[in-house]
Amino acid sequence: MSDSLSFEDRLPQTRSGWQALLDALVIRPSKGLGQNFLFDREIVQRLVESLDVTSADRLLEIGPGLGILTEELLRRARHVSAIELDRRLAAHLHATFGDLPQFDLHEGDALKVDLSTVINREEPYLVAANLPYSVATAVLRRLLETDHHPARLALMMQKEVAERLVARPPEMTIVGIASQFYAVTEIAFTVDRSVFIPPPKVESAVVLLETHPSLALPVSEHAKMFKIINAGFRHKRKQIANSIADEFSASKADITDWIVATGIDPMRRAQTLDVDEWVALTKQAPQSLVP
Repeated sequence: MSDSLSFEDRLPQTRSGWQALLDALVIRPSKGLGQNFLFDREIVQRLVESLDVTSADRLLEIGPGLGILTEELLRRARHVSAIELDRRLAAHLHATFGDLPQFDLHEGDALKVDLSTVINREEPYLVAANLPYSVATAVLRRLLETDHHPARLALMMQKEVAERLVARPPEMTIVGIASQFYAVTEIAFTVDRSVFIPPPKVESAVVLLETHPSLALPVSEHAKMFKIINAGFRHKRKQIANSIADEFSASKADITDWIVATGIDPMRRAQTLDVDEWVALTKQAPQSLVP
């Protein structure tokens, strides 16, 4: 990074300035793409500080949009790689930051781009993003499940989704279990809708995830675990023994014996089980019941 670079000359400082930029670029935020452009620099600074970004870090940013978060990351990180789907925004980002050697931009869908072409597999990295509500959980799952996953993530998303990621029994969710299997999760802070153009209909929150250095199950067992979890949650009002038996076309007696063998009460509901208990069920699962 160069101290002589003036990012203030590159991007607006006020809400009206950001709106004027959108107008100049002839960009109308797309509801379909979930585009709500953040313009509050204090919120951006809090997000980056919560991620604890240093000059030694390499960052991946998903959906940089107009570049307000990109700008703050470039001030602090060693290198920033960004993935942007909107071609008009990508052109703007190229024009704004393209001369900086510590920045590279990849045009495409973050759910489809080959991440190995964006991030060196031999190099650790962090992720920062203001995620569109419609794809937040899908993007998160892809980042967590990739072979070369990030060490830490700070993601802005719909508050309701954020609360599911950090849920605890008896309010567990499938996405919460999945996230907590891969990482320690917490909500750093909530974000008022007034700091976006246009203001979304719901509040947002920044979620921090620190990925586990090793996982409780080998990769070969992950599909089995999620098959069991999905079966347990298919009928949330039912006891897990009944719900799993219905989905696996197995006798309730056999399912009950398996669940009891793990030390879990088969009369409990799926939302009351924590990650460790789903892992235990997977490890104890008879091949005849869970192919």
